[in-house]
Amino acid sequence: MTRRISWTLLAVLVLAQICYPLTTGATRAGLTVATVVLGWLLSVGHALLSRGPRVAAALVTVATGGGFAIEAIGVATGVPFGSYDYSGELGPKLAGVPLIIPLAWTWMAWPAWLAAVRLTGGSAPAGGGASAGRWVGRIALATVGLAAWDLFLDPQMVAEGYWLWRDATPALPGLAGVPVSNYLGWLLFAVLMMSALRPLAGPAAEHTDRRDDPMVGLYLWTYFSSILAHAVFLDLPASALWGAAGMSVTAVPLTVTLLRAHRGRDTRREDHQPHRPGVDATR
Repeated sequence: MTRRISWTLLAVLVLAQICYPLTTGATRAGLTVATVVLGWLLSVGHALLSRGPRVAAALVTVATGGGFAIEAIGVATGVPFGSYDYSGELGPKLAGVPLIIPLAWTWMAWPAWLAAVRLTGGSAPAGGGASAGRWVGRIALATVGLAAWDLFLDPQMVAEGYWLWRDATPALPGLAGVPVSNYLGWLLFAVLMMSALRPLAGPAAEHTDRRDDPMVGLYLWTYFSSILAHAVFLDLPASALWGAAGMSVTAVPLTVTLLRAHRGRDTRREDHQPHRPGVDATR
């Protein structure tokens, strides 16, 4: 049931994102809000159905609650992202922060975490827990996997006028309008978030299985579709290149891992094919 519900929500999310470049103005802003809400429901719902209330509560606490707190601090003080203001196009605000913004942190935090777990040997239930080296690698991959998404997100949202930086210097080449401090702020908060998620969520968040296929699909869809959308439909070639490079740290090894696993399953299936008696295999 977990996979069926998650795949269904992912399909609706994909449809909404496909429609995004085809809309403008208030319709596009409304579609942005709807997409973020769908993404939050998908990630939190998957955490709840696949691992129970403790993991879902930890995700909401760390990503949604923590995301709101860091955004409120950022709007009020300029720390750690830089000085910025949100427009009124993303719905109601609290403390200057649109309520959907913390949902966006949650939407991508969970698939980024699961991708990192998958890549660091979490394909079976944890016994004594991850080693120190594996733990550090997992936090690093999850951090980059989430923070690099903003190389797509921020240039796109600034281009739409959903938020504005008061001082956008220095900026990455080709990404004028977004200061480097923003990406450093994302890295800082992402590492804090990922470091807190496992202790709060418990051992259930330390392994992956087939129930997590929709989340892996969400992460890879976000990566590949963002490259295509920015390069072709949104006229943002620089963010297409920066985002492709940044998210590749997690997305490319994840893709290779999945392809190898698929080939391994095919090979095992062929090895276990029953031989029909009386059939000459040489013919």
